[in-house]
Amino acid sequence: MGETTRGALPVLTPGPPAGATGAAPRTTPRPGTHELWAALREVMDPEFPISLVDLGLIYDIRRDGARVEVDLTFTATACPCMDFIKDDTRERLLQEPGVEEVAIEVVWDPPWTTDRMTEEGKATLRRFGVAA
Repeated sequence: MGETTRGALPVLTPGPPAGATGAAPRTTPRPGTHELWAALREVMDPEFPISLVDLGLIYDIRRDGARVEVDLTFTATACPCMDFIKDDTRERLLQEPGVEEVAIEVVWDPPWTTDRMTEEGKATLRRFGVAA
């Protein structure tokens, strides 16, 4: 189960690669979540200055009143930045008007690949000399 804490339209990630078996990440925001996607574009990966949205780590955002649920993944199961990323995601969403609770669900299926990155995210990695 997810973790819970009180307290411009985004560029969204593409769907899963061919053969993926898990639920596909959303390619369009749910009604009432545009501002939440935009807020998460401000949350940067700790290793590269790329937003979690542009990296394709955010799979879905749901809002029910003051509660927000986020499905996110990581680039690897041993990612050393997991706690930082979850904390930054939670803290940023709690700054949004009317958000009092954030539940984060870490999902591994479908697995993350560079195909999930936006073109902006890929371009940023290439500027740092990383193939994307």
